[in-house]
Amino acid sequence: MTVSKIVQQIIDTKSTHSVVIAQLGLSSLNNLKALVLNQGSARVCLKVFSPIDQTLAQVLKEKQFEQICAHENVLPILAIEGCQRRILNNGRLVIDFHFGPLLQQLQQIPLVNSGFINHWCFAENFDPELLTLDLFWQMAKLSEDNAQLDLDNLNCSQTFAEANLSTKTNTHISTEPSSKDNTEQTFISWAKLVGLYQNAPLKADDIALLERRALRSQQQQKQAPYPISSKSSPQASENTQPIAIIGGGVASANLALSLAERGQQVHLFCEDSALAQAASGNKQGAIYPLLTPDNNHLSQYFQQAYLFSLQRLKTLAAQGHSIDYDLCGVVHTGHDERSRKRVAKIIDSYDWQSLIATKITAKQASEIASVKIDDGGILYPLGGWVSPQDFTQAAFKQAQAIADVKLALNTQITAIDYQNDAWYLSNEQQRFGPFSALVVANGKSLTQYNQTQYLQATGFRGQVSHAPSRAKLSKLSTVLCAHGYMTPSNNNLHCLGASYVKNAEHLDYCPTEQVENLKKIQHSYIEQDWVEDIDISGHSARVGVRMVTRDHAPMMGPAPDIDSILALYKNHQLTPESRKFWQSQPAPTYPNLYVLGGLGSRGLSSGPLAAEALAAQICGENMPISNDFVALLNPNRMWLRKLLKGKALDNSETNI
Repeated sequence: MTVSKIVQQIIDTKSTHSVVIAQLGLSSLNNLKALVLNQGSARVCLKVFSPIDQTLAQVLKEKQFEQICAHENVLPILAIEGCQRRILNNGRLVIDFHFGPLLQQLQQIPLVNSGFINHWCFAENFDPELLTLDLFWQMAKLSEDNAQLDLDNLNCSQTFAEANLSTKTNTHISTEPSSKDNTEQTFISWAKLVGLYQNAPLKADDIALLERRALRSQQQQKQAPYPISSKSSPQASENTQPIAIIGGGVASANLALSLAERGQQVHLFCEDSALAQAASGNKQGAIYPLLTPDNNHLSQYFQQAYLFSLQRLKTLAAQGHSIDYDLCGVVHTGHDERSRKRVAKIIDSYDWQSLIATKITAKQASEIASVKIDDGGILYPLGGWVSPQDFTQAAFKQAQAIADVKLALNTQITAIDYQNDAWYLSNEQQRFGPFSALVVANGKSLTQYNQTQYLQATGFRGQVSHAPSRAKLSKLSTVLCAHGYMTPSNNNLHCLGASYVKNAEHLDYCPTEQVENLKKIQHSYIEQDWVEDIDISGHSARVGVRMVTRDHAPMMGPAPDIDSILALYKNHQLTPESRKFWQSQPAPTYPNLYVLGGLGSRGLSSGPLAAEALAAQICGENMPISNDFVALLNPNRMWLRKLLKGKALDNSETNI
């Protein structure tokens, strides 16, 4: 049975419940069109799993996703490892493309309170050679107890050698493989064994049910140091109280949108007179990924987050929201010998997907930028610039269009407290609440509350300078990134910068930083005539504060209860069992209190996916990030990285 037929059954039953469908293989993109156009009232999440191989490359080349849903302004799907989420039909349809080794992709899906898979099916040309009993068990682990696997589309004309089958049954539950001429019967026996065969409903004492619960328990133990959510987290179908967000920037607005797409009531509290007045208030912001030579977890997260941000941006624009942006590409070059080596190492050390990053010569850089550049480097073809204010306001307006989302401006929250299983917010005038969950996402003020004061993020002042577009400078046609960055003109102004001052005493305009921003561009593009056209004498600039983490990853997840962690630490400090304790002990967190912040200078690229993942956490749904990324982004990570290694904490680790 195809995905479209499964969805048709859902439509026929007029179901309004959330349904999760998983498909192995990516040969039937065209079958998804019915899903996009005729979804019905149910909220559907489709998870597509495919190895990165020649078949995938051909499918992506011939059947681009935008052909399926031409009414949506979407990006192409890229053949990179991990999950790429696409959100359609005002959030009622979510499609996750998981690319990479199948077993690894299944193992990396975080377990949440709900959101288990209801239906499994196969693409028409899925290769049965990829199936193993271990894979079936991972599928079962992620499935509802009454989930079914449809084998109709599986082409079993291929046969396995008996030896090959026997090597693929690496599990402590023994099973006799079928003969090499009866591959289909082998798969049926495996499906029955793991409890996914449609004619074998599970009972409470079935081995299949007990075994999949044991597999879930094993994964939950591995996830224990970085709990995804507390047991009392609200479910989208059950929650009657609104969720509160403190903030007003790109991340806050995108979180409001992600929660609205899940039918949640949201109250956003912003201390300013309008949204995007702080770090998200620049006239233009560059959007491109942060890559590392070894493509580590941070680099992998940024690729997926960057693609998600671009998708959000294009979808909001297609929905009619006014957003100034231009995905004109980003040209990244060095500005001295050390940085040139760094840029070369990034592009040469890994085989990047061409739409993520491409190596370019100085001649190519000049042609792309339409101004003279003497260095080669990296082109990020899909990147560009966007007005953060427009992006923020568009996301929030869209949230209000589809759900009960309220905004309180000029409301500075000075204290938060948890009483009777609910959160309350206070300022000098009044108290707000109750709220089922609370997200602290207020940028530079992230650490102002008792519950968040120890979060390890530091404020850095940034002044962005504005220069009028004129003469040769006006020809600049791409974002430049070197010692500083510079954008093509918008409304006859270019943005350049930015300064980077730790714990600045004030946010007033600084003439010295204005000159420093110009010098960065002059230093990056020595003796280029177009640089001479940059005029900062008008003293036009904007100052904001970015909250930066030491590892450059955002903070997203449950707020750590540091007082409780330190109390436990005193009892388990450097004992022989301390490391094992922290590996198996869920780190203490405040109930239903979450953090979204520490976005640094790449918040446009990293923030929207972090917001989407957090909304999924809060609502107990499938997350678009891996277990590795959950640990990477967890607000507790700085302390736990030491504790999990059995190392001591010191004052710098606790900020006390």
